[in-house]
Amino acid sequence: MTHQPFKFSNDTLLAAIVALLLFVGSASWSAPAKSSPSIVTVAAASDLKFAIEEVASEFEKQTGHKLRLIFGSSGNFYSQLLQGAPFHLFMSADEVFVFKLAAANKTVDQGKLYAFGRIGLMVPKGSSIKTDAQLEGIAAALKSGKIKRFSIANPAHAPYGMRAKEALQHVGLWSKIEPLLVLGENVSQAAQFATSGSTQGGIIAYSLALAPQVARLGDFALIPENWHTPLAQRMVLMRDAPAGAQAFYDYLSTPAAQRIMIKYGFTMPRP
Repeated sequence: MTHQPFKFSNDTLLAAIVALLLFVGSASWSAPAKSSPSIVTVAAASDLKFAIEEVASEFEKQTGHKLRLIFGSSGNFYSQLLQGAPFHLFMSADEVFVFKLAAANKTVDQGKLYAFGRIGLMVPKGSSIKTDAQLEGIAAALKSGKIKRFSIANPAHAPYGMRAKEALQHVGLWSKIEPLLVLGENVSQAAQFATSGSTQGGIIAYSLALAPQVARLGDFALIPENWHTPLAQRMVLMRDAPAGAQAFYDYLSTPAAQRIMIKYGFTMPRP
């Protein structure tokens, strides 16, 4: 089914979206020039944008290692890594992609869980749509025709989009809302659409909604976690990763790193 295109209504909206793009990060990879071996390249799911930037900052201060963080959808990173993209550490929002890379002999092992994520409904400030965990406001808005466009990450390759689809199917809204969808390349872009006014709302990552830069732009309600497959987020070192990558991989399991992750709404895996 063809999804509706979106249009910027005026220069103000365009400016707001450009500003928001500053925190979305890159969702694609192209072969870079050879860089210093001291720089560790990290392919991170876009729901990690604010949390991992904060963790990385502390890690760099403490160790002297330098990180290059690239954010995007886990499915796209998986495809790129299969083709030899020169990332040292992959932080996926869905552990399935890590297991597939391990089966293809691209990683040192099957990695380890680093967090569980959550999704929720977000609508722009001042919206007439009720923001509630049970999505009753969305159902009512669909019935009254108040929703013209709605954003989620692309479920074809973005784990947060896959879980958004599952949640909408759980409450019987998927077939009604699918023709109105504006699909983000990743969940950060879906959040951009949901808060900029270019859609009436969207389903985004809890970790993004908790960031002050996003929270001030809209209202958020956490969707019950049993409405969708758990967002089991797994990281893994790629073959030939340098020592700095191993150091960051280990640092992500420390109490200091986990406190930051918890602050952004992630649940830590049990030992």
